Amino acid sequence: MSNTKGMKLSVIIPVYNERATLHTVVQRVLAVPLELEVICVDDGSRDGSRDILAGLQAAHPQVKAFLQPHNMGKGAALRRGIQEATGDFVLIQDADLEYDPSDYPALLEPLLQGKADVVYGSRFLGSAPHRVLYFWHSVGNWILTLMSNCLTNINLSDMETCYKVFRREIIQAIPLEENRFGFEPEVTVKVAKRRLRIFEVGISYWGRTYEEGKKIGWKDGVRALWVLLKYSFKEPVVALQPNQSFEATPQTTKNAEELGSQVR
Repeated sequence: MSNTKGMKLSVIIPVYNERATLHTVVQRVLAVPLELEVICVDDGSRDGSRDILAGLQAAHPQVKAFLQPHNMGKGAALRRGIQEATGDFVLIQDADLEYDPSDYPALLEPLLQGKADVVYGSRFLGSAPHRVLYFWHSVGNWILTLMSNCLTNINLSDMETCYKVFRREIIQAIPLEENRFGFEPEVTVKVAKRRLRIFEVGISYWGRTYEEGKKIGWKDGVRALWVLLKYSFKEPVVALQPNQSFEATPQTTKNAEELGSQVR
């Protein structure tokens, strides 16, 4: 894809006991026709995931593996990965198979066009396939997103989505503190407080059951509510400076048109 020459995407994958899906998801990420660095941060896995990462890193120069000294939580793993990123944009990818890397072109399009600073991939927009699973999870997600919108005065449809893409210099400038699943509400509040340009793009979703390895539970939902409230009152408003705005160039616009044609 010559039209994306010069643009690099950093994909951050937090890993914790994902032996069953890790190799497959990394292969799917590598299959996306973009210049990539795939940053896998293992959060103290004990199921052989670290051995799989070592093999992937040896086989693929795009893959970089970082090992946490012990289980510190998803948020801590993401902070480490974001710190190590060198691409133009940073995308969060779970190590399971719930989210499809073939959605990357659609997620990147608003960024490449210079219209967005942050893009959320919404599981509740568009006509892409969605696996039908837990009713009360959908209710909890709706409540969390509603609370987030009330506290931030933005109108997201899916605050808790994994797929979030940032301009690298922006996400690396945001101080992140949450160690577990509080990353999603924390980063949403802090992005909103900075008056950044946020877009949503519809994505597919292949949710998994607890028997298949899903980890998040009701306690994490309660924690997410607390995180939303905490940072809504604690975090000051930090306006984006005019000279920080990303300007679309003819090349990035051409890149966006090429990427967009792939998903249409």
